[in-house]
Amino acid sequence: MVLAMGLLMVPAWAQDDDDLPPAQEPNVRNKIQAARVAYITDQLQLTPEEAEKFWPIYREFSEKRRALRVQLHQAKTNPDPAKTTEQNDQAVVDQHLEVKQKELNLEKDYSTRLLKVISAQKLRTLPDAERRFRQMILEQIQRRQQQQERQRTLQDQSQKRLQQRNN
Repeated sequence: MVLAMGLLMVPAWAQDDDDLPPAQEPNVRNKIQAARVAYITDQLQLTPEEAEKFWPIYREFSEKRRALRVQLHQAKTNPDPAKTTEQNDQAVVDQHLEVKQKELNLEKDYSTRLLKVISAQKLRTLPDAERRFRQMILEQIQRRQQQQERQRTLQDQSQKRLQQRNN
């Protein structure tokens, strides 16, 4: 499968949009995005005409959703020094609920727009396709990390053997 081969070429850390670790290399995000487009297009069985209309709307939605999540992250990581810990914690809880509501409103708005382009069945399939893609990428990252760890272990063992021989 071409997509699987493409994923094998993706370097260690990737960024899907929300749930993945940050990219360490500049071109990783582009590779992930290209694989994501191919995977979701395939999973939703989008026609070329649907894909042409779907992806600009979906990218816009993803960017707005990402911006909301950045807001929440900033609220969590930048407490107000003038407030107590309890007040900051309450502010984060409030911000979290506000972001969730904004995400729901955003999803409603974009669902309406996407339904003009794709069927309800395809739209219903979208969250599962996104989840499966994220899982595939995370598994790929985990496999790469395990391979790197095995390589380091083998290198360490080789170094130790070499040192023992030299002693």
